[in-house]
Amino acid sequence: MAKKKKSKATTQSDIGLIGLAVMGQNLVLNMADHGYKVSVFNRTTSKMTDFIAQCKEREPSHERVIGYAKLRDFVMSIKRPRKIIMLVQAGFATDATIDSVLPLLQKGDILIDGGNALWTDTIRREKDLAVKGINFVGSGVSGGELGARFGPSLMPGGSKEAWKSLKPIWTAIAAQVDRKTGKPNEDYQAGKPVKKAEPCTYHIGPNGAGHYVKMVHNGIEYIDMQLICEAYMLMKTILGMKPDEMGKVFARWNKGLLDSFLVEITADILQQRDPANKKNFLVDKVLDTAGQKGTGKWTAVNALDMGIPANAIAEAVFARCLSAIKDERVVASKKLKGPRKRYSGSKPALVKAIHDALYSSKICAYAQGFQLMAEAQNEYDWKLNFGKIAGIFRGGCIIRARFLQKITDAYTKNPKLQNLMLDPYFKKALHDSQRNWRKVVVLATEHGVPVPAFMSALSYFDGYRTAVLPANLLQAQRDYFGAHTYERTDKKRGQFFHVDWPEPDRPQLKV
Repeated sequence: MAKKKKSKATTQSDIGLIGLAVMGQNLVLNMADHGYKVSVFNRTTSKMTDFIAQCKEREPSHERVIGYAKLRDFVMSIKRPRKIIMLVQAGFATDATIDSVLPLLQKGDILIDGGNALWTDTIRREKDLAVKGINFVGSGVSGGELGARFGPSLMPGGSKEAWKSLKPIWTAIAAQVDRKTGKPNEDYQAGKPVKKAEPCTYHIGPNGAGHYVKMVHNGIEYIDMQLICEAYMLMKTILGMKPDEMGKVFARWNKGLLDSFLVEITADILQQRDPANKKNFLVDKVLDTAGQKGTGKWTAVNALDMGIPANAIAEAVFARCLSAIKDERVVASKKLKGPRKRYSGSKPALVKAIHDALYSSKICAYAQGFQLMAEAQNEYDWKLNFGKIAGIFRGGCIIRARFLQKITDAYTKNPKLQNLMLDPYFKKALHDSQRNWRKVVVLATEHGVPVPAFMSALSYFDGYRTAVLPANLLQAQRDYFGAHTYERTDKKRGQFFHVDWPEPDRPQLKV
């Protein structure tokens, strides 16, 4: 009897995972590399059996992965409190998975949603499951397939109790960065010991906080990608540069202030030849219609709902929408004409100006994202640590970049920083580069090159630094046609006034 109990304990897994698409498989292999025994289940059993067969052909550590054809056997194979990760499609599929596994769980067990769920759904699920004694964790997982395999950025929400149980695994499998420099530490790959490093994970806050931060991360990702594409478009259209030449520019930029994952892969993409015809560059053969999965749109819509000016993020979403109407654009290109102008200035000078415009716009994009999170914590009664949030973005995730260390430093020095642009480092960076930034926006307009993200970010900067905006006239208009009242500059804030304006059909006032 005693031997049987000991045998059962040794065969139980540390954690389980449902959903063996590529992200799920890679996350399982990551956990196995770090010494964890993982039970896996997939609705389509053949996908599970194929994955287990592949695991057996690989390293010995992957023998720690055990597949189950029946959901009940899968659940019972996991140590209590059970920790079960769900990597299934957001929405209905997630709810269906919860409904199927819930009758098999016991009080104190933990369900982790690692998908891109809408944070309000996560709040609902955590509330509903808490009544049944089940801990629910909505955890952002960023980094794509490679991140999941070798170290993602992980953004868990949920209760402190659940985080205490999940923390050892999450900190082990997350990307690691140097504590002082913020540079990624490669030793975490394949489970090597890591010294003087910080894991790119942190307990964001209760209920939907983790998924909310992941959503904002994705919104920043949208604008980051759009800004890079606009820089590419300017070099291609105004300077007539070829992809490989632009690729070398991005590679050079990646060694400086713009050092980031997205700039790095852009350099690689632009120098990639077309496998179908080596004379061509692949980027020239990729159709210019961008897809999206909705998280950028969620960010923009939420910014509108909460009255936060995340206009650059919204422009990035609209840019993808505009790209999608390809057939209309082709027709319009033959009927609507723009300026015909040739650039005669210095090529190196314009490349430098585009660099500065990209960096400045990037600062504004992150400022908008962090402003949005600051408002959300008031809305949902969270206490977000923006220095730590920036810190977990430094490695593993798609938006990882050198300057995130500067954001970490800014919020560490001043946790109550109202806007990232007001930090001394970023304020100086914007002042130093805004002349080139404006030059790029003007040149783009003169040459008819669409740069909505550059323009929107610059308008945000100019609007934020302007003490008196034309909204005084707008508010007078609202009072005129709708009696919406207005505040006065010579009275205390919070006092509202109304004027009996002349009716539109009455004689106009004499001038």
